[in-house]
Amino acid sequence: MTDLIAHLGLLDDEEIELDLAALELSGLDHEAVALDPYVALLDRMAADLGDAAEGAVSGEEQAAVLADLLFARHGFTGDKATYDAPLNADMIRVLDRRQGLPVSLSILYVAMARRIGWSADALNIPGHVLVRVGPAEASVVIDPFHDGMIVGADALANLLRRTLGVEAGSGPVRVEPMSNRQVLVRLLLNQASRAEQDGDSARALTVYERMVAVAPSSGQGWWDLARLQLAAGRVEEARVSLSAMLEVTRDGDSRAHISAALEALAGR
Repeated sequence: MTDLIAHLGLLDDEEIELDLAALELSGLDHEAVALDPYVALLDRMAADLGDAAEGAVSGEEQAAVLADLLFARHGFTGDKATYDAPLNADMIRVLDRRQGLPVSLSILYVAMARRIGWSADALNIPGHVLVRVGPAEASVVIDPFHDGMIVGADALANLLRRTLGVEAGSGPVRVEPMSNRQVLVRLLLNQASRAEQDGDSARALTVYERMVAVAPSSGQGWWDLARLQLAAGRVEEARVSLSAMLEVTRDGDSRAHISAALEALAGR
C-alpha cells in the first residue's frame, strides 16, 4: 500500500501540503472511508479563514483568527484525557473527533495558515510541537494542543528547560522550524512508537515502511525498519533497508556502523 503514498517521497519539500499528506497517510488505515468529505471540510475551513483574515497582519492577530476558527468554531483541541490513544495521530479520526496530539493539531494550524498565504511553521521541540505564525518581524508562537494560545518567550524558555535541561532556556530562545517531511515523520513516529509500546511489531513495521516512503532520506527510519524486519525474520528485506540507509548517510561513524551490520547479515 505504500505505492499509494510514493509520490510524497518524490515531491520537493515545499510542494508537500501537510494537511492533505497527513490525510492520505491516514487513508491507508481506512480503506473503506472516502477522503473527499474530509478534503471538502479542510477546503471549507480554509475558505472561512480567508473570509475572517482581512486586516490580520501581525502574528498576534493571525493567531487570534486561527484560534477562533479551529478551536472556538470547530472545537479542535488537545486530547488530554486519552493522550496516548493511537487515533490522536490519525488525521481522519482527528477530524472526526476534533481532538489530537500536538503534532496532528499543528499540521492543521500550519496548513490552514499557509492556504491563505500566511507564514507558518511547526517548531521542533522534544516532546511537544508548537507553531510559529506571522511575518518574521512580528511572529508569535502558539500552542495548538492548548486551543491555539500564544506562548510567550518566558513560557517557551520554561518549556525548553523542562524538556532539554536547566541550561536550555538560559540564553536567547531559538527553536528551529521543521521541514514538511520532518513533520510527517514525527506524526508517523508517534504511531510507530505507540504500536511498539503495545507490542504490535507488525503495525510498527508497516508505519516505518510508510515513513521511508515519505522521507527516503530518513536514516533513522531505515534503521528502525531494518530492526523490525530482522526481528520478523525478514533478513533480505533488512539487508535492503540497511543498504538504503547507507546510501543516504554521510557521517563516517554511522556509515561504519551500518557496514558492520550489513557484514553481520552477510552469512544469514
